[in-house]
Amino acid sequence: MLINPHGQEELYQELGQQLTAIEPPLWCRLIGGYMRDRGYAVEIVDAEAQGLGPRTVALRVRERRPRLVAVVVFGHQPSASTQQMAAAGPTVGAIKNADPDQAIIIIGGHVAALPEQTMRGEAVDFACNGEGPVTVAQLLEVLRAGPPFDFAGVPGLVWRNHDALRNNAPAPLIMDLDRDLHGQVWDLLPMSRYRAHNWQCFGASGTRRPYASIHTSLGCPYRCTFCCINAPFRTNRYRMRGAKSVVAEIDDLHEAYGVKTFKIIDEMFVLNERHVADICDELVSRGYDHNIWAYARIDTVKPYMLRKMRQAGIRWLALGIESGSGHVRDGADKSFGQSDIIDVVREIQGAGINVIGNFIFGLPDDDEATMRQTLDLATQLNCEFANFYCAMAYPGSRLYMMAVEKGWDLPRTWSGFSQHSYDCLPLRTEKLSAAQVLRFRDNAFDRYFTNQRYLDMVTEKFGADTRSHIERMTGHKLRRQILDEPGAPENASLCQPD
Repeated sequence: MLINPHGQEELYQELGQQLTAIEPPLWCRLIGGYMRDRGYAVEIVDAEAQGLGPRTVALRVRERRPRLVAVVVFGHQPSASTQQMAAAGPTVGAIKNADPDQAIIIIGGHVAALPEQTMRGEAVDFACNGEGPVTVAQLLEVLRAGPPFDFAGVPGLVWRNHDALRNNAPAPLIMDLDRDLHGQVWDLLPMSRYRAHNWQCFGASGTRRPYASIHTSLGCPYRCTFCCINAPFRTNRYRMRGAKSVVAEIDDLHEAYGVKTFKIIDEMFVLNERHVADICDELVSRGYDHNIWAYARIDTVKPYMLRKMRQAGIRWLALGIESGSGHVRDGADKSFGQSDIIDVVREIQGAGINVIGNFIFGLPDDDEATMRQTLDLATQLNCEFANFYCAMAYPGSRLYMMAVEKGWDLPRTWSGFSQHSYDCLPLRTEKLSAAQVLRFRDNAFDRYFTNQRYLDMVTEKFGADTRSHIERMTGHKLRRQILDEPGAPENASLCQPD
């Protein structure tokens, strides 16, 4: 039994009720498909989609009595794994309380980054220091064989040998994604429960349900300081599926569930030109009217590819712009210039594709002036949507190692790693406190989405209803613990232009 734990309210406050997406759990699917191919009966409990709390999940586990429970905390993007531990911990605790003999393994990006700490802190029997499928398969073989159990030979397994923790060598990466990590277990998921992000369906571009997220690749070849995506892979290897396999999956979802709204969940879809072109060609040949979004980098977007991507149904590209300061971008291993950013955004928009600009405040070289530069750039670009983040020391990232070395405060709870939680605690910088960074971020969000130029653009492009939706969205004010404390900075003027 594979479990995707539920923690929307704690991680997103009231935003989780309607504004956030609810996505099919990728790694539950990938591990589930791998195990089903090897003859195991598989069940997936998507507690997030079904709104199931820890006690309800524990009762279901006790009723079903699986040989092994795998609690999967990868999340829907690399930064979501650590914050998902806020839901995973109570879930495994409830399962153990209901049935102390139930075998539990915990898997995920956070777990791979901190496997021994996870074993010491959570009510689990095993942890996985890699991506999971091979470890789960071989662990099940050992459990099925019965005692005496030989866990030493299970690659990627972290386990207890009496009072000592053993951390086995990682499992080899699975290279044939089409054959072994296809994730074709959609019949095990509550498909009617999934919904797209609000912005993906602005205007008449589609409905939020039905919805699905698919992968065309795993991993990322880049090493951005703030990213923890490669923690489960122990490498920055980039693995791709074949175009025909990807589009066959889209065909199946379209026919079986009526899905027309998709996310390509790859950390970096627009990267390998041949890979992107082959998938787009297959989609164009189908003649679908789909609404797809995907991730790209400024330096991976090729203008001559954009028309084909739009014809294939890609209506949104999310760009990691990160900072308006070239010096700060260089420090985060993002080496492209200001003119490159502006030119690429305009090229994408000119091809009829909407842009989500992703910006980060509080990167290591940030100060008040550079954060203002980032907000100024975001306002100048006036993208159809924007995400404003604080730099976080996610386990598995270089920022985490830096924070540990400097002795800087880290969140005291796993939910504190969530960008939208009440106890959110971003990374401080040499010149700014965590509270200053967080206040700037929240004020920047309000400033961007209440800007008259932005609202006029949204009205012209998507209609008055979308403008009203944006205005209602900005009415949701996040409560922040560190901003409520005595002595917290009140300099909202930080995000005013010079």
